Amino acid sequence: MKRVTVNFIVDSVSFVDFALLAITGFILKFVLPSGTGGLGREIHNGSGREHIKELLSMSRHDWGKIHFYLSVIFVLLMILHIVLHWSWIKNYMRCRPVKDKNQCERID
Repeated sequence: MKRVTVNFIVDSVSFVDFALLAITGFILKFVLPSGTGGLGREIHNGSGREHIKELLSMSRHDWGKIHFYLSVIFVLLMILHIVLHWSWIKNYMRCRPVKDKNQCERID
C-alpha cells in the first residue's frame, strides 16, 4: 500500500474518531453530567430525573467507557501519524526559512 494511502486512511480515521470523541464528550458534559447520580437535568434546570439516567439505553458509565476507548484509539492514531511524518518533522526542524518560502537553509 502506498504511503499516501496509509496517511489518508490514518488521517480520515483520526478525524472520525475525534468527531466521536467530541460527541461523547458533549453527552457526558451536558446530557449526563457527573456528580448528579443521573439527576443532571433536574439539578441543571432541565426536565426531570426520569429522563436523564440513560441515553440510548446506556448510562453515564457506559458513555464514559466509550469515550475512554475512543481517546486511547485517538492517542495511538496520533502516535502513528507522527511516526508516518517523522522524516518531514526532522527536515522541518533542520531548516531555517529563507526569503523564498519554498527553500530553507540547513541548520547543522
